[in-house]
Amino acid sequence: MRRSLNRGVWLLFLLVISVTGQARSLPDFVDLVKANSPAVVNISTTRKASVGHPWGNIEIPEDAPFGDLFRHFFGDQGSPLPQPDMDVRSLGSGFIISADGYVITNYHVVEDADEILVRLSDKRELNAKVIGSDKSTDIALLKIDSDHLPVVSIGNSENSQVGEWVLAIGSPFGFDHSVTAGIISAKGRSLPKANYVPFIQTDVAINPGNSGGPLFNMDGKVIGINSQIYSRTGGFMGLSFAIPIEVAMDVVKKIKEKGSVSRGWLGVYIQEVTLELAESFGLDKPVGALVSQVIPDSPAEKAGIKAGDIILSFNDEKIQNSSDLPPLVGRMPLGSDVKVRVLRDRKYKTLTVHIEQLPEEEPVMAKQPAVSSHIGVEVTALDDAERKRFGHGVRITDVAPGSVGQRAGLRTGDVILQMNRKDVKDVADFRARLAQLEEGRLVPILVRRQGADQFLVLKIPKS
Repeated sequence: MRRSLNRGVWLLFLLVISVTGQARSLPDFVDLVKANSPAVVNISTTRKASVGHPWGNIEIPEDAPFGDLFRHFFGDQGSPLPQPDMDVRSLGSGFIISADGYVITNYHVVEDADEILVRLSDKRELNAKVIGSDKSTDIALLKIDSDHLPVVSIGNSENSQVGEWVLAIGSPFGFDHSVTAGIISAKGRSLPKANYVPFIQTDVAINPGNSGGPLFNMDGKVIGINSQIYSRTGGFMGLSFAIPIEVAMDVVKKIKEKGSVSRGWLGVYIQEVTLELAESFGLDKPVGALVSQVIPDSPAEKAGIKAGDIILSFNDEKIQNSSDLPPLVGRMPLGSDVKVRVLRDRKYKTLTVHIEQLPEEEPVMAKQPAVSSHIGVEVTALDDAERKRFGHGVRITDVAPGSVGQRAGLRTGDVILQMNRKDVKDVADFRARLAQLEEGRLVPILVRRQGADQFLVLKIPKS
Protein backbone atom coordinates (compact mmCIF):
# COMPACT_ATOMS: atom_id res chain seq x y z
CA MET A 1 0.00 0.00 0.00
CA ARG A 2 2.79 2.37 0.91
CA ARG A 3 4.68 1.50 -2.27
CA SER A 4 1.54 2.19 -4.33
CA LEU A 5 1.08 5.55 -2.57
CA ASN A 6 4.68 6.54 -3.20
CA ARG A 7 4.30 5.62 -6.85
CA GLY A 8 1.18 7.78 -7.13
CA VAL A 9 2.93 10.75 -5.54
CA TRP A 10 5.86 10.31 -7.90
CA LEU A 11 3.59 10.23 -10.98
CA LEU A 12 1.78 13.35 -9.74
CA PHE A 13 5.14 15.07 -9.29
CA LEU A 14 6.17 14.20 -12.85
CA LEU A 15 2.83 15.46 -14.17
CA VAL A 16 3.25 18.81 -12.39
CA ILE A 17 6.77 19.17 -13.79
CA SER A 18 5.53 18.33 -17.29
CA VAL A 19 2.66 20.84 -17.16
CA THR A 20 4.94 23.51 -15.69
CA GLY A 21 7.50 22.88 -18.43
CA GLN A 22 4.85 23.21 -21.14
CA ALA A 23 3.55 26.43 -19.59
CA ARG A 24 7.04 27.88 -19.51
CA SER A 25 7.55 26.96 -23.18
CA LEU A 26 4.61 29.12 -24.30
CA PRO A 27 5.74 32.46 -25.72
CA ASP A 28 5.56 35.69 -23.76
CA PHE A 29 4.72 38.65 -26.02
CA VAL A 30 4.69 41.39 -23.38
CA ASP A 31 8.12 42.89 -24.04
CA LEU A 32 7.70 42.56 -27.81
CA VAL A 33 4.43 44.49 -27.73
CA LYS A 34 5.81 47.22 -25.44
CA ALA A 35 8.83 47.72 -27.68
CA ASN A 36 6.98 47.82 -31.01
CA SER A 37 3.50 49.24 -30.43
CA PRO A 38 4.66 52.89 -30.58
CA ALA A 39 5.75 52.39 -34.21
CA VAL A 40 2.38 50.99 -35.32
CA VAL A 41 -0.18 53.52 -36.58
CA ASN A 42 -3.87 53.72 -37.33
CA ILE A 43 -4.76 54.97 -40.81
CA SER A 44 -8.13 56.48 -41.69
CA THR A 45 -9.00 57.67 -45.19
CA THR A 46 -11.73 59.74 -46.76
CA ARG A 47 -12.72 59.85 -50.40
CA LYS A 48 -15.49 61.67 -52.21
CA ALA A 49 -18.07 59.46 -53.92
CA SER A 50 -20.63 60.89 -56.29
CA VAL A 51 -24.19 59.97 -55.38
CA GLY A 52 -26.68 59.76 -58.21
CA HIS A 53 -30.37 60.54 -57.80
CA PRO A 54 -32.17 57.53 -56.27
CA TRP A 55 -34.65 57.55 -59.17
CA GLY A 56 -31.91 57.53 -61.82
CA ASN A 57 -32.13 59.44 -65.13
CA ILE A 58 -35.65 60.34 -66.19
CA GLU A 59 -36.56 61.33 -69.75
CA ILE A 60 -39.33 63.93 -69.87
CA PRO A 61 -41.19 64.34 -73.20
CA GLU A 62 -41.55 67.88 -74.41
CA ASP A 63 -45.36 67.75 -74.33
CA ALA A 64 -45.66 65.91 -71.01
CA PRO A 65 -48.21 67.25 -68.50
CA PHE A 66 -46.51 69.21 -65.74
CA GLY A 67 -43.29 69.00 -67.83
CA ASP A 68 -42.05 72.36 -66.59
CA LEU A 69 -42.56 71.30 -63.00
CA PHE A 70 -40.65 68.03 -63.49
CA ARG A 71 -37.85 69.84 -65.30
CA HIS A 72 -37.56 72.23 -62.36
CA PHE A 73 -36.70 69.25 -60.10
CA PHE A 74 -34.87 67.00 -62.56
CA GLY A 75 -33.04 69.47 -64.76
CA ASP A 76 -33.48 70.78 -68.31
CA GLN A 77 -32.20 67.58 -69.93
CA GLY A 78 -34.56 65.37 -67.98
CA SER A 79 -31.74 64.06 -65.78
CA PRO A 80 -31.56 64.43 -62.00
CA LEU A 81 -30.20 67.57 -60.47
CA PRO A 82 -26.61 67.24 -59.19
CA GLN A 83 -26.40 65.60 -55.79
CA PRO A 84 -23.79 66.45 -53.16
CA ASP A 85 -20.78 64.11 -52.92
CA MET A 86 -20.72 61.71 -50.02
CA ASP A 87 -17.68 61.08 -47.84
CA VAL A 88 -16.67 57.42 -47.81
CA ARG A 89 -14.41 56.53 -44.90
CA SER A 90 -12.24 53.47 -44.33
CA LEU A 91 -9.74 52.27 -41.75
CA GLY A 92 -6.45 50.42 -41.88
CA SER A 93 -3.09 50.05 -40.21
CA GLY A 94 0.52 50.84 -40.96
CA PHE A 95 3.96 51.09 -39.39
CA ILE A 96 6.77 53.63 -39.30
CA ILE A 97 10.03 52.58 -41.00
CA SER A 98 12.05 55.77 -40.53
CA ALA A 99 12.27 58.41 -37.81
CA ASP A 100 11.53 61.16 -40.33
CA GLY A 101 8.02 59.87 -41.04
CA TYR A 102 7.93 57.22 -43.76
CA VAL A 103 5.06 54.79 -43.23
CA ILE A 104 4.24 51.52 -45.01
CA THR A 105 0.68 50.28 -45.51
CA ASN A 106 -1.38 48.42 -48.10
CA TYR A 107 -2.23 50.02 -51.40
CA HIS A 108 -5.88 49.05 -50.98
CA VAL A 109 -6.02 50.94 -47.67
CA VAL A 110 -5.28 54.31 -49.33
CA GLU A 111 -6.53 53.64 -52.86
CA ASP A 112 -8.33 56.69 -54.35
CA ALA A 113 -8.22 58.47 -50.98
CA ASP A 114 -8.67 62.25 -50.96
CA GLU A 115 -7.47 62.57 -47.38
CA ILE A 116 -5.26 60.26 -45.31
CA LEU A 117 -4.98 60.71 -41.56
CA VAL A 118 -2.35 58.86 -39.54
CA ARG A 119 -2.94 58.50 -35.80
CA LEU A 120 0.14 57.78 -33.70
CA SER A 121 0.33 55.87 -30.43
CA ASP A 122 0.61 59.19 -28.54
CA LYS A 123 -2.81 60.19 -30.00
CA ARG A 124 -1.40 62.76 -32.42
CA GLU A 125 -3.18 62.86 -35.77
CA LEU A 126 -1.14 63.87 -38.83
CA ASN A 127 -2.05 64.24 -42.48
CA ALA A 128 -0.15 61.91 -44.79
CA LYS A 129 0.60 61.99 -48.49
CA VAL A 130 1.24 59.06 -50.78
CA ILE A 131 4.85 59.05 -51.97
CA GLY A 132 4.25 56.07 -54.24
CA SER A 133 2.38 52.80 -54.49
CA ASP A 134 2.34 49.49 -56.30
CA LYS A 135 -1.00 47.84 -56.95
CA SER A 136 0.57 44.54 -58.04
CA THR A 137 2.07 43.93 -54.60
CA ASP A 138 -0.54 45.96 -52.65
CA ILE A 139 2.11 48.23 -51.10
CA ALA A 140 1.94 52.00 -50.50
CA LEU A 141 4.57 54.32 -49.04
CA LEU A 142 3.26 57.33 -47.07
CA LYS A 143 5.00 60.34 -45.53
CA ILE A 144 3.94 62.29 -42.46
CA ASP A 145 5.50 65.59 -41.41
CA SER A 146 7.27 64.73 -38.16
CA ASP A 147 10.62 63.55 -36.86
CA HIS A 148 12.19 61.56 -34.02
CA LEU A 149 9.47 58.97 -34.48
CA PRO A 150 9.66 55.40 -33.13
CA VAL A 151 10.44 52.84 -35.84
CA VAL A 152 10.14 49.08 -36.31
CA SER A 153 13.07 46.74 -36.97
CA ILE A 154 13.00 45.12 -40.39
CA GLY A 155 13.55 41.36 -40.41
CA ASN A 156 13.83 38.64 -43.05
CA SER A 157 10.88 36.39 -43.81
CA GLU A 158 13.03 33.95 -45.78
CA ASN A 159 14.60 32.80 -42.50
CA SER A 160 11.22 32.17 -40.87
CA GLN A 161 9.87 28.65 -40.51
CA VAL A 162 6.44 27.08 -40.76
CA GLY A 163 5.19 26.54 -37.20
CA GLU A 164 7.05 29.58 -35.86
CA TRP A 165 5.21 31.98 -33.53
CA VAL A 166 4.28 35.37 -35.02
CA LEU A 167 2.37 38.41 -33.75
CA ALA A 168 0.29 41.12 -35.39
CA ILE A 169 -0.45 44.63 -34.15
CA GLY A 170 -3.13 46.68 -35.87
CA SER A 171 -6.51 48.37 -35.72
CA PRO A 172 -9.23 45.81 -36.50
CA PHE A 173 -12.60 47.57 -36.76
CA GLY A 174 -10.83 50.71 -35.54
CA PHE A 175 -9.67 49.30 -32.20
CA ASP A 176 -6.16 50.79 -32.02
CA HIS A 177 -3.14 48.64 -31.19
CA SER A 178 -4.96 45.34 -30.93
CA VAL A 179 -2.54 42.43 -30.56
CA THR A 180 -3.14 38.93 -31.94
CA ALA A 181 -0.77 35.99 -32.19
CA GLY A 182 -0.47 32.64 -33.94
CA ILE A 183 1.90 30.61 -36.04
CA ILE A 184 3.10 30.57 -39.62
CA SER A 185 0.89 28.05 -41.42
CA ALA A 186 2.66 28.02 -44.80
CA LYS A 187 5.00 30.05 -46.98
CA GLY A 188 5.06 30.97 -50.65
CA ARG A 189 1.29 30.91 -51.07
CA SER A 190 -0.04 32.10 -54.44
CA LEU A 191 -3.36 33.97 -54.43
CA PRO A 192 -5.57 35.05 -57.35
CA LYS A 193 -4.60 38.41 -58.89
CA ALA A 194 -1.44 38.56 -56.79
CA ASN A 195 1.12 36.84 -59.01
CA TYR A 196 4.11 38.79 -57.72
CA VAL A 197 3.68 38.04 -54.01
CA PRO A 198 4.65 34.73 -52.36
CA PHE A 199 2.35 35.21 -49.34
CA ILE A 200 3.05 34.07 -45.78
CA GLN A 201 0.00 32.21 -44.50
CA THR A 202 -0.71 32.42 -40.76
CA ASP A 203 -3.51 31.62 -38.33
CA VAL A 204 -3.14 35.02 -36.65
CA ALA A 205 -6.55 36.67 -36.19
CA ILE A 206 -6.74 39.38 -38.88
CA ASN A 207 -9.91 41.40 -39.47
CA PRO A 208 -10.94 44.51 -41.44
CA GLY A 209 -8.72 47.35 -40.20
CA ASN A 210 -5.67 45.11 -39.70
CA SER A 211 -4.67 45.59 -43.35
CA GLY A 212 -1.28 47.24 -43.68
CA GLY A 213 -0.18 46.39 -40.15
CA PRO A 214 3.07 44.57 -39.30
CA LEU A 215 3.61 40.87 -38.67
CA PHE A 216 6.43 40.35 -36.13
CA ASN A 217 8.60 37.35 -35.40
CA MET A 218 9.65 36.51 -31.85
CA ASP A 219 12.78 38.65 -32.23
CA GLY A 220 10.54 41.71 -32.59
CA LYS A 221 11.35 42.19 -36.27
CA VAL A 222 8.80 42.77 -39.02
CA ILE A 223 8.70 39.85 -41.45
CA GLY A 224 5.43 40.65 -43.21
CA ILE A 225 2.55 43.04 -43.83
CA ASN A 226 -0.91 41.72 -43.04
CA SER A 227 -2.89 42.08 -46.23
CA GLN A 228 -5.65 39.57 -46.89
CA ILE A 229 -7.85 36.96 -45.27
CA TYR A 230 -9.78 34.02 -46.64
CA SER A 231 -13.30 34.28 -45.32
CA ARG A 232 -16.85 33.29 -46.17
CA THR A 233 -18.25 35.67 -43.58
CA GLY A 234 -16.07 38.78 -43.97
CA GLY A 235 -14.37 38.06 -40.63
CA PHE A 236 -11.46 35.94 -39.47
CA MET A 237 -11.66 32.19 -40.24
CA GLY A 238 -8.13 31.04 -39.48
CA LEU A 239 -6.52 31.85 -42.85
CA SER A 240 -4.57 35.11 -42.98
CA PHE A 241 -2.00 36.20 -45.54
CA ALA A 242 0.92 38.59 -45.17
CA ILE A 243 3.19 40.14 -47.80
CA PRO A 244 6.85 39.19 -47.14
CA ILE A 245 8.78 42.22 -45.91
CA GLU A 246 11.43 41.75 -48.63
CA VAL A 247 8.78 42.40 -51.28
CA ALA A 248 7.63 45.57 -49.50
CA MET A 249 11.12 46.95 -48.95
CA ASP A 250 12.01 46.34 -52.60
CA VAL A 251 8.96 48.42 -53.57
CA VAL A 252 9.95 51.14 -51.09
CA LYS A 253 13.47 51.25 -52.51
CA LYS A 254 12.20 51.63 -56.09
CA ILE A 255 9.71 54.33 -55.10
CA LYS A 256 12.39 56.34 -53.29
CA GLU A 257 14.91 55.97 -56.11
CA LYS A 258 12.67 56.32 -59.18
CA GLY A 259 9.30 57.51 -57.91
CA SER A 260 7.55 54.45 -59.33
CA VAL A 261 7.83 50.67 -59.51
CA SER A 262 8.95 48.90 -62.67
CA ARG A 263 8.76 45.13 -62.87
CA GLY A 264 10.40 42.50 -65.04
CA TRP A 265 8.31 40.66 -67.63
CA LEU A 266 8.69 37.25 -69.21
CA GLY A 267 5.48 36.99 -71.23
CA VAL A 268 4.17 33.48 -70.56
CA TYR A 269 1.07 31.91 -69.07
CA ILE A 270 1.95 29.03 -66.78
CA GLN A 271 0.22 26.25 -64.88
CA GLU A 272 1.11 23.86 -62.07
CA VAL A 273 2.79 20.57 -62.96
CA THR A 274 0.63 17.76 -61.62
CA LEU A 275 1.80 14.20 -61.06
CA GLU A 276 0.12 13.07 -64.28
CA LEU A 277 1.58 15.97 -66.29
CA ALA A 278 5.04 15.25 -64.89
CA GLU A 279 4.79 11.63 -65.99
CA SER A 280 3.51 12.55 -69.44
CA PHE A 281 6.35 15.01 -69.98
CA GLY A 282 9.03 12.64 -68.68
CA LEU A 283 9.70 14.25 -65.29
CA ASP A 284 10.53 12.12 -62.26
CA LYS A 285 8.45 14.33 -59.97
CA PRO A 286 6.01 17.26 -60.33
CA VAL A 287 8.21 20.36 -60.23
CA GLY A 288 8.60 23.52 -62.29
CA ALA A 289 6.21 25.77 -64.18
CA LEU A 290 4.53 24.43 -67.31
CA VAL A 291 4.27 27.03 -70.08
CA SER A 292 0.77 26.83 -71.56
CA GLN A 293 0.98 29.99 -73.66
CA VAL A 294 3.65 32.37 -74.96
CA ILE A 295 2.65 35.96 -75.68
CA PRO A 296 3.72 37.14 -79.16
CA ASP A 297 6.72 39.49 -79.28
CA SER A 298 7.38 38.92 -75.57
CA PRO A 299 10.82 38.33 -74.03
CA ALA A 300 9.92 34.64 -73.75
CA GLU A 301 9.11 34.32 -77.45
CA LYS A 302 12.28 36.18 -78.42
CA ALA A 303 14.30 33.79 -76.26
CA GLY A 304 12.76 30.73 -77.91
CA ILE A 305 10.52 29.55 -75.05
CA LYS A 306 7.61 27.48 -76.35
CA ALA A 307 4.28 26.21 -75.08
CA GLY A 308 4.95 22.84 -73.48
CA ASP A 309 8.30 23.84 -72.00
CA ILE A 310 8.60 23.17 -68.29
CA ILE A 311 10.68 25.90 -66.63
CA LEU A 312 12.83 24.22 -63.98
CA SER A 313 15.09 27.09 -62.98
CA PHE A 314 15.24 30.84 -63.47
CA ASN A 315 18.44 32.78 -62.86
CA ASP A 316 19.89 29.61 -61.23
CA GLU A 317 17.02 29.45 -58.72
CA LYS A 318 15.00 26.23 -58.79
CA ILE A 319 11.29 26.44 -59.55
CA GLN A 320 9.51 23.97 -57.28
CA ASN A 321 5.99 25.28 -57.88
CA SER A 322 4.62 27.41 -60.70
CA SER A 323 3.94 30.19 -58.16
CA ASP A 324 7.70 30.51 -57.56
CA LEU A 325 8.31 31.95 -61.03
CA PRO A 326 6.40 35.30 -61.20
CA PRO A 327 8.04 36.85 -58.09
CA LEU A 328 11.51 35.93 -59.41
CA VAL A 329 10.76 37.48 -62.79
CA GLY A 330 9.23 40.59 -61.25
CA ARG A 331 12.31 41.29 -59.12
CA MET A 332 14.81 41.04 -61.99
CA PRO A 333 16.44 44.33 -63.08
CA LEU A 334 15.19 45.57 -66.44
CA GLY A 335 17.61 44.84 -69.26
CA SER A 336 19.29 41.93 -67.51
CA ASP A 337 19.99 38.64 -69.28
CA VAL A 338 18.80 35.60 -67.38
CA LYS A 339 19.46 31.89 -67.86
CA VAL A 340 16.28 29.79 -67.99
CA ARG A 341 16.52 26.00 -67.83
CA VAL A 342 13.63 24.13 -69.43
CA LEU A 343 12.56 20.59 -70.22
CA ARG A 344 11.44 20.20 -73.83
CA ASP A 345 10.67 16.90 -75.57
CA ARG A 346 12.26 15.08 -72.60
CA LYS A 347 15.53 16.97 -73.14
CA TYR A 348 17.02 19.78 -71.06
CA LYS A 349 17.79 23.14 -72.65
CA THR A 350 19.18 26.40 -71.30
CA LEU A 351 17.88 29.59 -72.89
CA THR A 352 18.78 33.23 -72.29
CA VAL A 353 15.97 35.73 -71.73
CA HIS A 354 16.43 39.49 -71.95
CA ILE A 355 14.15 40.93 -69.25
CA GLU A 356 11.84 43.75 -70.37
CA GLN A 357 9.45 45.96 -68.43
CA LEU A 358 6.02 44.58 -67.60
CA PRO A 359 3.45 46.45 -69.73
CA GLU A 360 0.78 48.37 -67.82
CA GLU A 361 -1.80 46.21 -69.58
CA GLU A 362 -0.40 42.74 -70.17
CA PRO A 363 -1.46 41.47 -73.61
CA VAL A 364 -4.42 39.10 -73.58
CA MET A 365 -4.56 36.23 -76.05
CA ALA A 366 -7.57 35.93 -78.31
CA LYS A 367 -10.42 33.76 -77.07
CA GLN A 368 -10.44 30.03 -78.05
CA PRO A 369 -10.86 26.28 -76.89
CA ALA A 370 -9.94 22.37 -77.82
CA VAL A 371 -10.23 18.27 -77.77
CA SER A 372 -10.84 14.61 -79.45
CA SER A 373 -12.97 11.45 -80.73
CA HIS A 374 -12.54 7.68 -79.99
CA ILE A 375 -11.97 8.82 -76.42
CA GLY A 376 -15.53 10.09 -76.14
CA VAL A 377 -15.22 13.45 -77.88
CA GLU A 378 -16.27 14.67 -81.29
CA VAL A 379 -14.31 17.34 -83.12
CA THR A 380 -14.83 19.55 -86.13
CA ALA A 381 -12.59 21.60 -88.39
CA LEU A 382 -11.94 25.25 -87.64
CA ASP A 383 -13.69 27.77 -89.85
CA ASP A 384 -11.69 30.18 -92.02
CA ALA A 385 -11.63 32.95 -89.39
CA GLU A 386 -10.53 30.53 -86.65
CA ARG A 387 -7.86 28.97 -88.85
CA LYS A 388 -6.52 32.42 -89.66
CA ARG A 389 -6.47 33.24 -85.96
CA PHE A 390 -5.03 29.97 -84.62
CA GLY A 391 -3.13 28.60 -87.62
CA HIS A 392 -4.06 25.01 -86.74
CA GLY A 393 -6.20 22.89 -84.45
CA VAL A 394 -9.66 21.30 -84.13
CA ARG A 395 -12.67 22.35 -82.13
CA ILE A 396 -14.52 20.01 -79.75
CA THR A 397 -18.23 19.88 -80.46
CA ASP A 398 -19.25 17.24 -77.91
CA VAL A 399 -17.84 15.36 -74.91
CA ALA A 400 -19.56 12.18 -73.78
CA PRO A 401 -20.39 12.00 -70.05
CA GLY A 402 -18.05 9.66 -68.18
CA SER A 403 -15.71 9.35 -71.17
CA VAL A 404 -11.93 9.40 -71.13
CA GLY A 405 -12.05 12.89 -72.59
CA GLN A 406 -14.34 14.19 -69.87
CA ARG A 407 -12.13 12.66 -67.16
CA ALA A 408 -9.17 14.46 -68.74
CA GLY A 409 -11.03 17.76 -68.34
CA LEU A 410 -11.92 18.35 -72.00
CA ARG A 411 -15.00 20.50 -72.65
CA THR A 412 -17.24 21.35 -75.56
CA GLY A 413 -15.83 24.45 -77.25
CA ASP A 414 -12.19 23.71 -76.44
CA VAL A 415 -9.73 23.97 -79.34
CA ILE A 416 -7.06 21.27 -79.42
CA LEU A 417 -3.79 22.82 -80.54
CA GLN A 418 -1.29 20.08 -79.70
CA MET A 419 -1.31 16.40 -78.87
CA ASN A 420 1.76 14.77 -77.38
CA ARG A 421 3.75 17.99 -78.07
CA LYS A 422 2.92 17.96 -81.80
CA ASP A 423 0.69 20.50 -83.54
CA VAL A 424 -2.72 19.20 -84.58
CA LYS A 425 -3.26 20.43 -88.15
CA ASP A 426 -6.84 19.34 -88.83
CA VAL A 427 -9.44 16.67 -88.06
CA ALA A 428 -7.69 14.01 -90.13
CA ASP A 429 -4.37 14.75 -88.48
CA PHE A 430 -6.02 14.63 -85.07
CA ARG A 431 -7.55 11.20 -85.66
CA ALA A 432 -4.29 9.90 -87.12
CA ARG A 433 -2.30 11.06 -84.10
CA LEU A 434 -4.88 9.61 -81.74
CA ALA A 435 -4.69 6.23 -83.45
CA GLN A 436 -0.90 6.14 -83.06
CA LEU A 437 -0.91 6.64 -79.30
CA GLU A 438 0.06 3.72 -77.10
CA GLU A 439 -2.54 2.14 -74.85
CA GLY A 440 -2.29 3.07 -71.18
CA ARG A 441 -0.03 6.04 -71.92
CA LEU A 442 -0.41 9.51 -70.41
CA VAL A 443 -0.50 12.10 -73.19
CA PRO A 444 -0.31 15.89 -72.76
CA ILE A 445 -2.86 17.82 -74.81
CA LEU A 446 -2.68 21.59 -75.28
CA VAL A 447 -6.09 23.27 -75.51
CA ARG A 448 -7.24 26.84 -75.72
CA ARG A 449 -10.19 27.72 -73.53
CA GLN A 450 -11.73 31.16 -73.03
CA GLY A 451 -8.65 33.00 -74.19
CA ALA A 452 -6.04 30.97 -72.30
CA ASP A 453 -4.01 27.90 -73.25
CA GLN A 454 -3.57 25.03 -70.83
CA PHE A 455 -2.28 21.47 -70.83
CA LEU A 456 -4.49 18.55 -69.88
CA VAL A 457 -3.49 14.92 -69.50
CA LEU A 458 -5.26 12.26 -71.52
CA LYS A 459 -4.89 8.63 -70.46
CA ILE A 460 -5.34 6.39 -73.47
CA PRO A 461 -7.49 3.43 -72.43
CA LYS A 462 -6.43 -0.17 -72.94
CA SER A 463 -8.66 -2.11 -75.30
